[in-house]
Amino acid sequence: MLRIHFTGNDLAGVRTAARPDVLWETILSFHRLRDRRGPVVFGEWRSETRMRLGGETRLLAALVPSRGYFPDFLTPAEGVNGLDEGLQAIRATTSGRLHGELSLLAADRSGGRTVPHSLRALADGGAEPFDRLTGALRSYHRAAVEPYWPHILARVEADRARRGRALLDGGADELLASLPPMLRWRAPVLEADYPVDRDVHLDGRGLLLQPSYFCRGTPVVLRDPALPPVLVYPVTHGEAPTVRPPGGSSLAKLVGQTRSTVLHAIGDGGTTSELARRAGVSLASASQHAGVLREAGLIATLRHGNAVLHTLTPLGAALLGGAQRKADLRCYARNGPVTS
Repeated sequence: MLRIHFTGNDLAGVRTAARPDVLWETILSFHRLRDRRGPVVFGEWRSETRMRLGGETRLLAALVPSRGYFPDFLTPAEGVNGLDEGLQAIRATTSGRLHGELSLLAADRSGGRTVPHSLRALADGGAEPFDRLTGALRSYHRAAVEPYWPHILARVEADRARRGRALLDGGADELLASLPPMLRWRAPVLEADYPVDRDVHLDGRGLLLQPSYFCRGTPVVLRDPALPPVLVYPVTHGEAPTVRPPGGSSLAKLVGQTRSTVLHAIGDGGTTSELARRAGVSLASASQHAGVLREAGLIATLRHGNAVLHTLTPLGAALLGGAQRKADLRCYARNGPVTS
């Protein structure tokens, strides 16, 4: 059982990550690659990813067991800013921390197996061991995560919209109560089924909620209590991740003023009823247009209680952004620059 203990200050400091964390997704996807759960969502992804992989999995398998502890230094907070910043943070890990976390890894391994020399060399300093590790992470990410990033981003954005609505509706209590069913908010403690018995005391530091596409079954927390608290939890899966080709026949369906109005009406997220009201169309029409937009990869849809919540995907946001830039240029050509 995992128990996260909140104070009043911790409730005020609860926040949701701004975007997916590239290193959490990379490490957790490596877990999904080796288990057989979720064949509907992950089966095709596993097959496609294995065809692209090379020898990088040997090094990662030594550092990330199929179950149990893996070192905290693999998922620094900088991973939310992208792969390059995340890998730089890994390289900056201190020798003392490396020694400590690799010792924990060795102690946690079943059968008394030791950590390979290639990994112990990380703590001894020098660029070569880090080059091998960051190279393996980058290569694995390129094969397993990068091709699916727009889909991952869309699902995380949909989850963020759902948590944001809960926060607006009822504050931090409602936000914590809205988390997936494996997490249970019994104020002032957030509980979850967990492989080990663990108590996490936030002590006024707040909590970062990190939705993750490749997290599954149970949430994940950092082992080191001195690190900034983060709770990684699984998003709701609507469909399997796909590599969406540019263009496509579905996108050609996006023609006409009404559908464009519905896309603009989604904004930061909305239910089908809200889309109908904002766009000035019937509920049936809003639902139909949302279905075409979803098929074209421009929105993601997530059920929220009895309602359906729609959010823009990166492709949809880029399309709207491009249209707005063209409108701004036309306005500039007619009227000149606008000053405040």
